[in-house]
Amino acid sequence: MDMENKFRKLFAVEKPIIGMIHLAGESLEEKTKRALNELEIYQEEGVNGAIIEDYHANGSELIDSLKEISKKEWNIKLGINYLKNPGSVFALAQDYGASFIQLDSVQGLGFRYAEQKARFPNLVVLGGVRFKYQPSTGRTLEEDVEQGRYRCDAIVTTGEGTGIETPFEKLKQFKELLGGFPLIIGAGVNLSNVYEQLKVADGAIVGSYFKPDGDTQLSVDRDRVRDLMGVI
Repeated sequence: MDMENKFRKLFAVEKPIIGMIHLAGESLEEKTKRALNELEIYQEEGVNGAIIEDYHANGSELIDSLKEISKKEWNIKLGINYLKNPGSVFALAQDYGASFIQLDSVQGLGFRYAEQKARFPNLVVLGGVRFKYQPSTGRTLEEDVEQGRYRCDAIVTTGEGTGIETPFEKLKQFKELLGGFPLIIGAGVNLSNVYEQLKVADGAIVGSYFKPDGDTQLSVDRDRVRDLMGVI
């Protein structure tokens, strides 16, 4: 199975939308309860996948939440982004039944990435290239994109920060280089731009737009999910 087909076969839709679970809340119990509720909203409103991320949690809270999440059967595809310890995300996904992982960058990795990817060949990798808050590699765009294509199963790129629109021209430049290889928008998708951006990109990860006022500390708003999926 080649790298492109691993991603496309996993989601089996033309333009998958992946919702983010930020694990926000005042306590572990609240973080877990909210994550389960948000997953149910995503599933019921037709979102194709969800990423559980330690954005507002520590490692033990992420693991404890995954334990509870893995006890239920889900119709959507589950992924993990372990921001504070990306070297452990492969094993974590394997342990708790996730079918894909996200890495904010597949460039300049500080752990034995190739060994991990070979050890867990069934996990689909969404890898950041020129991703928000990541340092520049100093290489050309062509070199960065080619390295990303080699290292992951779908490339994710963003604008300058969380909730900030990914520039349309940047998406076009990436797609011209990638051809049929999947390109995912990693930030800034909203109701007013999703139609145009998905004319170029092959899917999107949506997080802050699904929260009132884009506040990642708040709970997912079902109406926002429904409105965006209506456009999709």
